[in-house]
Amino acid sequence: MTASAIDVRWTDHAAVLFDLDGVVTPTAEVHMRAWSDTFNAFLALPDAPGGGDRSPYEPGDYFAHVDGKPRYDGVRDFLTSRGITLPEGQSTDPGDALTVCGLGNHKDVAFNEVLERDGVDPFPGSVALLDHLRGLGIPLAVVSSSRNAPAVLAAAGLSDRFITVVSGAVAEELGLPGKPSADTFVHAAEVLGAPVERSVVLEDAVSGVRAGAAGHFGLVIGVDRGVGADALLGAGADLVVSDLAELVPTSEGGI
Repeated sequence: MTASAIDVRWTDHAAVLFDLDGVVTPTAEVHMRAWSDTFNAFLALPDAPGGGDRSPYEPGDYFAHVDGKPRYDGVRDFLTSRGITLPEGQSTDPGDALTVCGLGNHKDVAFNEVLERDGVDPFPGSVALLDHLRGLGIPLAVVSSSRNAPAVLAAAGLSDRFITVVSGAVAEELGLPGKPSADTFVHAAEVLGAPVERSVVLEDAVSGVRAGAAGHFGLVIGVDRGVGADALLGAGADLVVSDLAELVPTSEGGI
């Protein structure tokens, strides 16, 4: 179902919860490059431990195993898909440690290097929707698996748009399981004082859409930035758009 087939009457909803990477900012591309560099460097090691399939990491691996998940969960799921076994390690492991945490930390360093060097501009359509929702006075939150969400929002100049940011770091601090569990979205709605059945979830990742559906949110909107509309609908999205500008009313009485 596309946005043209359903009216999104924003004033019927009490809160809107945005994923960040791929929904508000195009940082999903930065994450994809950072993951590719990290996994392919590991897979190419001549004496890498863990056995399993050492063929190169591909973009499809990102969407199937990593997209939208907390960093270490993404590492575990990708390694499992290849039959590779590594020790868990510690969150303090350096980026060259051959552990789940070491690989995750290597990716984090790579991501921040690209963000600091290149910055990030938000999607214009996403800013248009944020402007519209601000005009309506609807409270907004970011719910992101990334620990870097506050830094990304600051780089994009959008920190003041959201009442709360439930990042990967916040989820870890509160002991909340990451997507596809609904817990981080539920927590954000609670902070905003909004019931889940009157809250909207905006997600571009299958895992995030599944989280919105699992939490029985009032409306789950998939944003197709490459994973495919069918996959998002199959995961539980109520409708799918290719850009958030499609959700901004163009005339009185519109969506």
